[in-house]
Amino acid sequence: MKQKTIQKNVDLVGIGLHKGVPVRLKLEPAPENSGLVFTRSDLGVSFKLTPECVIDTTMATVVGKDNARISTIEHFLSAVYAYGIDNLHISVDNEEMPIMDGSSISFCMLLDEAGIVPQNEPKKVMKIKETIEVKEGDKFVRITPSDKSLFDFEIDFKHPAIAKQAYQFYFSTTAYKEEIAKARTFGFLHEVQYLRSKGLALGGSLANAIVLDETKILNPEGLRYKEEFVRHKILDAIGDMALLGVPLFGSYVSYAGSHKLNHLLTKQILGNPNAYEIVTLNEEDTQSLAIEKIFALDSCKD
Repeated sequence: MKQKTIQKNVDLVGIGLHKGVPVRLKLEPAPENSGLVFTRSDLGVSFKLTPECVIDTTMATVVGKDNARISTIEHFLSAVYAYGIDNLHISVDNEEMPIMDGSSISFCMLLDEAGIVPQNEPKKVMKIKETIEVKEGDKFVRITPSDKSLFDFEIDFKHPAIAKQAYQFYFSTTAYKEEIAKARTFGFLHEVQYLRSKGLALGGSLANAIVLDETKILNPEGLRYKEEFVRHKILDAIGDMALLGVPLFGSYVSYAGSHKLNHLLTKQILGNPNAYEIVTLNEEDTQSLAIEKIFALDSCKD
């Protein structure tokens, strides 16, 4: 199987979640083995995406270099990962990715518009060989060896509209668009009010998040999935794992995981060479991992 990029330039304009200002996002094809490269076009600063670029995980995954930062990249990266894109130039003219509707489906539609094309160099994947776990109290994220790509997540919120939710997601592009991509981010009304007092969440609204008061969901349309809250956590986890730079073959399991724990997991994986193997895919590898089916090009379309 070959590496992939997009066929043509595409762009869109959306609102940043925290600053509430318009952001233009532009995507361009990139050559083989170049990876995902971010540019702050307003500052003229570019950098390749790696776990070392992460500078904050408090409210979202934030990457940066020098004085240039780009916040809330996880929803976009989740879609890029799902489409099997290896090489891409990503340009924004402000310090946040546009939030769109709070899920990744708008980014999937943008990638559909761009088209996905194979390149000349073989694709690389990461096979997990040893179990690695990161814990914080009773919260944890764990990766274990597997020939499949599994995301297994559980949450437990002391709120009647969420409570305990669990979801197992066996990754493929088709399944991602059907089961994960439309799951929106969520927040609590009292948190939104506090964040706005600190100059954050200024772009947040019922149009780009599920908002809950003390007892119920405030969005009049309700939920898109029965387990939309935990499915969004999987969406986030896929985006955070995209910082590894290659598709991941292993079982990701989490209880109440976070951007912080995901970031620490990526660093621990890369910091332990015995824990993984980078496989350059020849025909035999492609068949054994069923990767052509997982990242099938025709599954990039509705």
